[in-house]
Amino acid sequence: MLQTPSGGAGHGAAATDRLMSIGTVLNVLRDEFPEVTISKIRFLEAEGLIEPQRTPSGYRKFSAHDVERLGHVLRMQRDHYLPLKVIREHLEAMERGEAVPLPALGRQRDGDTVPETPEAPTAARIGREELLAAAGVGEEELREWESYGLVTPLEDGVYDAEAATVASLIAELGRFGIEPRHLRVMKAAADREAGLVDQVVAPLRRHRNPQTRAHAEDRTRELAGLTVKLHAALVQTALGVRLH
Repeated sequence: MLQTPSGGAGHGAAATDRLMSIGTVLNVLRDEFPEVTISKIRFLEAEGLIEPQRTPSGYRKFSAHDVERLGHVLRMQRDHYLPLKVIREHLEAMERGEAVPLPALGRQRDGDTVPETPEAPTAARIGREELLAAAGVGEEELREWESYGLVTPLEDGVYDAEAATVASLIAELGRFGIEPRHLRVMKAAADREAGLVDQVVAPLRRHRNPQTRAHAEDRTRELAGLTVKLHAALVQTALGVRLH
């Protein structure tokens, strides 16, 4: 269960205190979702899954309900691989008071749901226009990123939802003068790290036992998380800074 800061003493003060900045929300969510980013939260807002309040100067302010809703969205993506459209419809039905079961991804056999093999989940995908909106860039920038292999569409022309996070981070780095061509070394390093993880889990993925193959996906996520943490720690050590 996500823990949110408590309010103040007075009713009006309490309502104000319960509103959180996006940075505070990020810290709350990271206890359960260590890989969530500000760009991811902004993308989910752009997709209409949350509607935080805005201050007169345009800053986002999130309520405890917004944080709980974010937790539900991230949990359904992580645990059930549900597309954002399905998640949105499910949450809207819940808010209408309907007792709706969590949608099951799988095929039907004799009236029962038979889960698909764990190595081929239905991943959330977004279209090109959605990606442009999430990153706040135009076609020219996106084509340049694609030319350097930083963002790559899938075979049917859509993108993995994580591409929105990548695109938003590239855009943010660009504000500091870091150009896409400078990021090729980071892409190459990421590919090498992914290759190392693949070598470790490849024997599990080829196993005949479905449970062993499912374990391969869990092991991949675990190793990916450790790799990201190590990479961040090494960069911080090299720069002599701490991010937190």
